[in-house]
Amino acid sequence: MNLCSDYPKRPFPAAASALRRKRRKSRRKQRGFNLIELMVVLVIIGLLAGLVGPRLLGTVESSKVRTADTQVKMLKGALMTYALDVGNFPSTSEGLAALMAPPADAADYWNGPYLDDELPLDPWRTPYRYEFPADNLQGYALYSLGADAQPGGEGNNADIGYLPAEPAG
Repeated sequence: MNLCSDYPKRPFPAAASALRRKRRKSRRKQRGFNLIELMVVLVIIGLLAGLVGPRLLGTVESSKVRTADTQVKMLKGALMTYALDVGNFPSTSEGLAALMAPPADAADYWNGPYLDDELPLDPWRTPYRYEFPADNLQGYALYSLGADAQPGGEGNNADIGYLPAEPAG
């Protein structure tokens, strides 16, 4: 005699159907967001971006200005060390590259490189400007053109660094 044949194939049919109904209900609940909920979330994200975005962007730009100012001061220190070793500042044609490799006319006194890393670009990815006029009446100019990469400007677009004084006139 087979004992298994006496048992019904479904021992608890009512419990099984209740379990299926419960699964269907839970699936309906897990389907996702409806359109209204999605719209509310998008509006909240838009408001947050509108309030926080400009403040964050302004902070990034002002930190770029501070970074450029710090890098100009670092380059000024390297130029001063170069001038102490060689006896004068690099010419305009030699430029800031003279801090990394000795110019032909200063090879005997050059004790560089005067920077630990390669020559930096300003925070807007343009080279720093260096000018040392042959007449040497106003000293050297070392500066970044700022965010707009154009001479002059105001705010974040202003030139940053050491510019020669305007002649009195």
